[in-house]
Amino acid sequence: MIAYFLSDLHLGAPYFPDSKASEKRVVDFLDSIKKDADAIFLVGDILDYWYEYRYVVPRGFVRFFGKLAELADNGIRIVWYIGNHDIWIFDYLPNELGIEVIDGYSIENLDGHKFLITHGDGIGRLKGSFKLLRKVFRNRTCQKLFSAIHPRWTVPFAYNWSRHSRKIEGPSAKDAERMMNNITEFSTQYLSEHPDIEYFIYGHLHLFERVELSEKATMVVLGEWISRCSYAKWDGSRLALHQLQN
Repeated sequence: MIAYFLSDLHLGAPYFPDSKASEKRVVDFLDSIKKDADAIFLVGDILDYWYEYRYVVPRGFVRFFGKLAELADNGIRIVWYIGNHDIWIFDYLPNELGIEVIDGYSIENLDGHKFLITHGDGIGRLKGSFKLLRKVFRNRTCQKLFSAIHPRWTVPFAYNWSRHSRKIEGPSAKDAERMMNNITEFSTQYLSEHPDIEYFIYGHLHLFERVELSEKATMVVLGEWISRCSYAKWDGSRLALHQLQN
């Protein structure tokens, strides 16, 4: 089978000079792989912000959602892993688009090879402040209170938060080293207990890395679509890393 992995598209982010152009770039890529893809794994932070209300749909992303629906309708399996930016996906996107949504990780068996796939924000040793935020954002009571506030206030607040919390150029060298050490330590420990895992696939870090953990196990960090436009492709026997050509 042919499978694609991409993460951290951050569609709708306020730091994109042309949000529609960024969305179209992703849609064009998805259109280009529809003839050979059997599965597409969206490994978190696909949207820079999304909050799913019961009766209304936030504006934007029409072209992207339409393309996902088209691919799913044509039999391509699409799996969306919740990240730390697109936490609040409930039932609308799965039901409307025909995609699978996973909050956490999954073990996928592709052509007899086992993959552990997750966004990566919830693994390993986390800072206390980040752990608290994750807990608050996933708390049902907090979610209900947040949804009671009019979107005219919550949406600008969320995008301003994103603007100030994300540097386009990515993490500092010190933070990048710390985060890589964190997921490498987690992967190595998990591998010692589950030696049948051959590939660990992560997003979140905005780094584009491939690390050989052992003779049989590989860890991949997928990069981002802010400037790098990187992804991984499984061709049935080999996992290769790619970047879009400008």
